Amino acid sequence: MTLHRFKEDGHPFPEMAAVTVICFGWFILNSIAAAMNGFPSGGDFNDASLWMIVLVECVLGGVALLYLRHRGHSIYQLLPTPSLQGSGVGILIYIGAGFVAAVVGSMLSPSQLAEQPIAHMVEQSRPSMLALVALAMVNGLYEETFLAGYLLEGLRKHGIHVALGITTLVRLLYHLYQGPIGATSVTAYGLVVMLFYWRFRMLWPIVFAHTLADITAFIQ
Repeated sequence: MTLHRFKEDGHPFPEMAAVTVICFGWFILNSIAAAMNGFPSGGDFNDASLWMIVLVECVLGGVALLYLRHRGHSIYQLLPTPSLQGSGVGILIYIGAGFVAAVVGSMLSPSQLAEQPIAHMVEQSRPSMLALVALAMVNGLYEETFLAGYLLEGLRKHGIHVALGITTLVRLLYHLYQGPIGATSVTAYGLVVMLFYWRFRMLWPIVFAHTLADITAFIQ
């Protein structure tokens, strides 16, 4: 199985801050705005909105990669290497992290869960399978590459508590639009994923697990 390559000396803080703003700043601002406005109802995930997310992530991801290349990083080393064995591990991660997220969600009754903003959004969504799979693949690659493969690695020299704390906070902030329980469940899921990456430094399995999670969220 191919290990994700990394820099032992971490990344400079200004560089990590810049990449975080490029990749997640727009999503965080929109997510916070939704929370401050009381999670307005009526939104959904249709083909147009999913393709727009794909486009935005491709553009922002491209800008971030160009910036990192300018900073002397190897794009090859930043991106994951797909493999069948890694995909198999990803399935196991998806099951384990999904179980943890389900335990967190079980703190509320079914009626309370149904009232969460993300539940309304998914219930009203009827995306095509093509748009859904494209979104899941791009989103899984985008989030885990920059959040785990880059940011978590860059913070590794500061210790597990700082590294996991900052990356978990970033993940929480751009999922606030899902409502308190939705964002908390996603954060719990992400924490399991990040712990795996912290221990094994393999990026593709968590990218694959994230992709599966995005797809099954709509199918369920």
